[in-house]
Amino acid sequence: MRAAVLFEIGTQTLEVRDDVTLADPGAGEVRIRVHATGVCHSDLSAMTGVLPQPAPFVPGHEGAGEVVAVGEGVDKVAVGDHVIVCWNPPCGDCSACRRGQGNLCVNIFFGMTMTPHFAIDGAAVYGFAGSGTFAEELVVPWQCAVKIPDDVPYEIAALIGCGVTTGVGAVINTAEVEPGSSVAVIGAGGVGISVIQGARIAGAAEIVAIDPVESKHEAALRFGATKAVKPEDADAAKAEVTGRDGFDYVFEVVGRSALVKQAYGLTRRGGTVTVVGAGKNDDTVDLNMFQLFFDNKKILGSYYGGADPRQEYGRLIALWRAGRLDLEGMITARLKLDDINQALELLRTGAAIRTIIEV
Repeated sequence: MRAAVLFEIGTQTLEVRDDVTLADPGAGEVRIRVHATGVCHSDLSAMTGVLPQPAPFVPGHEGAGEVVAVGEGVDKVAVGDHVIVCWNPPCGDCSACRRGQGNLCVNIFFGMTMTPHFAIDGAAVYGFAGSGTFAEELVVPWQCAVKIPDDVPYEIAALIGCGVTTGVGAVINTAEVEPGSSVAVIGAGGVGISVIQGARIAGAAEIVAIDPVESKHEAALRFGATKAVKPEDADAAKAEVTGRDGFDYVFEVVGRSALVKQAYGLTRRGGTVTVVGAGKNDDTVDLNMFQLFFDNKKILGSYYGGADPRQEYGRLIALWRAGRLDLEGMITARLKLDDINQALELLRTGAAIRTIIEV
């Protein structure tokens, strides 16, 4: 079958191969035919080495498709089911799952990440985050196949698999934004737009998007931002919107320590900073102890939007059906697998909010 493969970490180009083989699903596994996959910045981060990932590997972790085979013991999904590929599946039994934090479960994730299901000429090829949706088909544990109604388009379902769940979830689950509050969002890419939509859904009165790329400002305003500015104008926007106080909630959606510091400075005393972006392991944030004590600000990490996908996907589909979550509008480019490098370039330049690859 065909798949896009990265052979060496640090290279910027994927090679689309038609000689990739795939293992049959083992006990507790399913085989999924991928119909659509989103192109997420985390894929690029894995390619460049920001996120740890053994190579060679097939990128992609934000996909949707149809179950075409099931392994022994699988009875929760069946051949023909339409599913979202969940790259971070909860096991349902560990302490994190029992306390309602399925997004923090790693019982399945670590094992699937280190299990290569792809191969080229007999040599192992991994899937990014245990998935690898830049392929025509993939094999994953059955918990990664979250069933959805057949009438949900694959391209809509794919977005829910990562970016939308991460962004909207950061607002609703992690920060718990209150109606009438003020919000600033640093980074107006695909996940940032999802944060903006989440803030709008939560009833925030003021939503300021902060991004250096001016072309993203129009999109941010269209999806619910009340104002859009460049980073150098953020302090002026803070003064205009909140006076001397600062924003009630600030979301950092890029993954850089300097922007976390900026987010902290834009937040009012007693407010909430939520870190959504995935950054480098050695990129550290420097805050002095008096600041932490005196400002009384909350600094929250938001891993996968604080969401248990078994419930969250259904809630997001309901919001989409109700017209409160615009997912069609987020898809600004539709390409084929052969155009995957063009999709990555759109991601690097910020020329598209979200690119969907039809596999």
